Amino acid sequence: MKTIYIVLLKVFTPVFVVTIFFFVLIFQLMDLFASIQHYVANNVSLMDILAIMYYYTPKCISYSIPVGFLFSITFVLGLFYTNNEMIAIFGSGISLYRLSVPFIIIGAVLCFSVFFFEEEMVIPSFAEKNSLYKKVMKSPEPFSNYNVAIKTADNTIVYQVNYYNDIQKTLTGITILERDNSANLVNRYEADTASWNGQNWVLANVKRYHWSDDKKIFIVENLETLDYAKLDEKPELFQRSSSRRIEEMNYRDAFEWVTALRKAGQSYQGALSEYFKKFAFAMTPIIVALISCSIGGILRRNVLLLSLCAAIGLVVVYYVVQMITMAMATNGHLLPFWGAFTAPFLFFVFGILLMRWART
Repeated sequence: MKTIYIVLLKVFTPVFVVTIFFFVLIFQLMDLFASIQHYVANNVSLMDILAIMYYYTPKCISYSIPVGFLFSITFVLGLFYTNNEMIAIFGSGISLYRLSVPFIIIGAVLCFSVFFFEEEMVIPSFAEKNSLYKKVMKSPEPFSNYNVAIKTADNTIVYQVNYYNDIQKTLTGITILERDNSANLVNRYEADTASWNGQNWVLANVKRYHWSDDKKIFIVENLETLDYAKLDEKPELFQRSSSRRIEEMNYRDAFEWVTALRKAGQSYQGALSEYFKKFAFAMTPIIVALISCSIGGILRRNVLLLSLCAAIGLVVVYYVVQMITMAMATNGHLLPFWGAFTAPFLFFVFGILLMRWART
């Protein structure tokens, strides 16, 4: 059995490596052709284009691993069937389940490897690629925002801001309501501007409305500045919701961002779905191993072409399903967890069923 595993891996390894290179090239060319017109229009230098492609390479590798893994297993098993080698293997009493063990183990290892590869290499390089692309395109991300309303986690402070300037980290046209734990109004602040001092917002030209001691009348107090430690909602919460992308954050930063959105009373379902998607994507190699081991035995002729079609077709269906469920989760029609994990769960079940039905 050990000899069969060694032969299987000797055939599989070079196919897998070449396939990864092939799909990386495809993804790079797709990205290049999609942007070539903008590069020419903005007179982007060749060195900048090559730098963008360099930073995009880890992301391309990440995209290529699932489809390359699927193609390689399907092609190798199909090749064994075509050469009648599987007849000898099955005739010796070795089932497809036992033959698939190396691929299942590789898939499990790849699950952890893909996750850490994403965290340590893909995310930083992809963020650098996007930053450089915006720079050469002369189109910086509009982080500033208009008409922002957020609240604290305990609902005791509510902000209404006309304009947030991300470059200067300032607020303009501010109304702040401060309430007690019973939601009773304690203070109302109206300020022309506010600036971030690193810890909290400092209001300027402030009008403070608060109750008199006997709680019968509202008193107006004019202040030049107000440095209030409770006004500590971070500037990032006032940015446009599209300004920060979960795919450019590691899982720790993504979790903190989702928590901050939830505490501020902003929509967080889409961000939470993207957070769960990080873990769902890491599961794809083990799912791919189950499916490809099953369908590999179906292919007997034109193995190369049919393996490629099967790999691309299944990947397209997988991502279409995931795209639909993610959109449903973002719009509140599906829980964020299931928005990310529905496609992996369905294909995992599909892979197990295929393994049960496969010829052994």
